Amino acid sequence: MPKSVYIHIPFCKSICSYCDFCKFLYNEKWVGAYLTALRNEIKDRYMDDPIRTIYIGGGTPSALSIEELRRLFKIISVFKTNNLEEFTFECNLSDITKDLLILLKYSGVNRLSIGIESFNKKKLEFMERTADFKDAQEKIKLCHEYGFNNINIDLMYAIPGETLSDLKKDIDLFLRLNPTHISTYSLILEDHTKASASDTTYIEEELDYDMFRLIEKKLGKDKHYEISNYALPGYESKHNLVYWNNEEYYGFGLGAAGYIDDIRYQNTKNLKEYLLGNYVEENEILGKKEKMDYEIMLGLRKLKGIDINKFREKYGEDIEAVYDLKPLFKNKDLIKKKDHIFINPEKIYIMNEILIKII
Repeated sequence: MPKSVYIHIPFCKSICSYCDFCKFLYNEKWVGAYLTALRNEIKDRYMDDPIRTIYIGGGTPSALSIEELRRLFKIISVFKTNNLEEFTFECNLSDITKDLLILLKYSGVNRLSIGIESFNKKKLEFMERTADFKDAQEKIKLCHEYGFNNINIDLMYAIPGETLSDLKKDIDLFLRLNPTHISTYSLILEDHTKASASDTTYIEEELDYDMFRLIEKKLGKDKHYEISNYALPGYESKHNLVYWNNEEYYGFGLGAAGYIDDIRYQNTKNLKEYLLGNYVEENEILGKKEKMDYEIMLGLRKLKGIDINKFREKYGEDIEAVYDLKPLFKNKDLIKKKDHIFINPEKIYIMNEILIKII
């Protein structure tokens, strides 16, 4: 069966205060060595499967120079892409140029994910990022001119000091950019980040909830297809749906995760080890019950939930025989409609609490 590929590029031109992803400041010397190790990992572990989707994330892939990106695309040209449906490349606004777009188009990229996060000066200062609305308009117009019409933009909210009014202004500006997809992220204070090391505290839970509902109202319940993601019809992220549908995918690169042949694995985040060819740090061999648990945890992130018939076809089990869902139907945590079981849209905000009850 076709599989998907995630490729991690851990280099950035600057480090955001909240970011917990595997990343380093850009260094030309290390990029060259990293790409060599990435090529070797792919050579060692790719099993010539047809590839359905590719996602190049980071870090900031667009931090690489044009020559480095040419080398990257040459490395991944070994993938069998006759069945390729979606090829996403993450980038920052400041890195978008004609030369970059020409190279991405030539290399088969058909979807861009742009990390804007906010246009609010105070929020940007906290995140240690920059973004300008007029610049965003110009850059996205340039993307359209070069044939990139499938564009996701990222929105962060629940930043300390942010108000509902601040968030509404951000959303209104984001919508004026006419993206096909918006990913939303509530601030999480992760360990080993500058934000967590400071005196930063979370906003009030009630305000966080009000912000979640404001986003849903402004972006549209009909476009809300996964707890954090909104898309115009037909523009849902095919690659991310691979994760949420609990399907198999390769993860290549520092800190990348993958799921192949019933094994979930996590690559090392130690650059020295990765460069030495010691790619994988952790393997989890899944039995049938573990795979079903993942199906529940990932599948219920989708607003449509889990297809009962597909679950039975996949595992040879009735989902309601494996999990005691009756109490959750009774208290309306879960809803069963036709062939799907999904979290009550009014309770999607407390999804994690509901998943704990199930698992």
